[in-house]
Amino acid sequence: MFCYLGSNSQIITGAAQTEAYLPLLKGKKIGMVVNQTSTIEGVHLVDYLGLQNQNIVAIFAPEHGFRGDHSAGEKVKSGVDAKSGIKVISLYGNQKKPSKEMLQNIDLLVFDIQDVGARFYTYISTLHYVMEACAENNKPLLILDRPNPNGHYIDGPILDTNFKSFVGMHPVPVVHGCTIAEYAQMINGEAWLKNKVQCQLTIIKVKNYTHQDAYALPIKPSPNLPNMGSIYLYPSLCFFEGTSYSIGRGTHMPFECIGKPGISMGSDTFTPKHLAGIADHPPHEGKLCRGFNLQSYGINLARYQAKINLYWMIELYKHDPDSVKFFNPFFDKLAGTDKLRKQIITGKTEEEIRQSWQVDLGKYRAIRSKYLLYSDK
Repeated sequence: MFCYLGSNSQIITGAAQTEAYLPLLKGKKIGMVVNQTSTIEGVHLVDYLGLQNQNIVAIFAPEHGFRGDHSAGEKVKSGVDAKSGIKVISLYGNQKKPSKEMLQNIDLLVFDIQDVGARFYTYISTLHYVMEACAENNKPLLILDRPNPNGHYIDGPILDTNFKSFVGMHPVPVVHGCTIAEYAQMINGEAWLKNKVQCQLTIIKVKNYTHQDAYALPIKPSPNLPNMGSIYLYPSLCFFEGTSYSIGRGTHMPFECIGKPGISMGSDTFTPKHLAGIADHPPHEGKLCRGFNLQSYGINLARYQAKINLYWMIELYKHDPDSVKFFNPFFDKLAGTDKLRKQIITGKTEEEIRQSWQVDLGKYRAIRSKYLLYSDK
């Protein structure tokens, strides 16, 4: 069961404002970039538009798949959606960008996916490639915007483009503070698409929303973010995917705990298990891990502290019995730089590390301010 705590009943998503965009779809061959979060009052957008006799010719599926039933990193296969009979084209695997052939029979693409506001959450990378393909093939893109549950703050190191990857494509901080539509405007405005092409955007804004509003997601955005506590902890704990530690994949509390076998820190234990479609082969599968249960911290404190928490990373590295193997190469991709890893290794304090981000964060705030659709206050 997903956590509804703190939901703002006055907020109306872009997808729910059907009167604003149904006229834009009339008579067009439509491509949908959607997943399980693309709903209107519990009805999937694809199913709703089918009932409205809209001509959906293709569905483009991001990481975790169209129905959200693929594990993190699992290749998403193309095929046909059993319920609607519509062709599904994978954008996660070998083909991350729609090709000219995929778009040739489409008049308009619709993007409606719930993001969680962290640079390494791959839906904004999918957004980049969809925008680029649209621009190159002269196809308009309609974005149905949704609130960002971590949109009330900005934090973390700015990505160094030498570390660009699918888990970080743009020179933005780990917590970027934008909705999908704001982020799309920034991609266009900062000329981040290849050859500086521009995507033709139409945006249906969220009603009654500011960046300071607490918004509880009605549907989990991916298999391992099952509740709001995990979503608030995600910007801090995802770094551990680049270490020798488990963050609870294969348990009932993914992104709400930290641990591994053979350490003495922490009083909690958990054993990751194979869970099809959620954690197929999680780190330390079948092994007893010792560490910390952060569930109470996540739901009660993480949102209100509004910052990336480095304490766990610094302390676990400091006390790890095999610190030489603490980091793996994926860490620098997640951080978007090698500086954070080097700062932790050399013993920098959390305050010193955070201070090193401030000049770049100030520059980013000035850039972001040009593309905001919603108040920051």
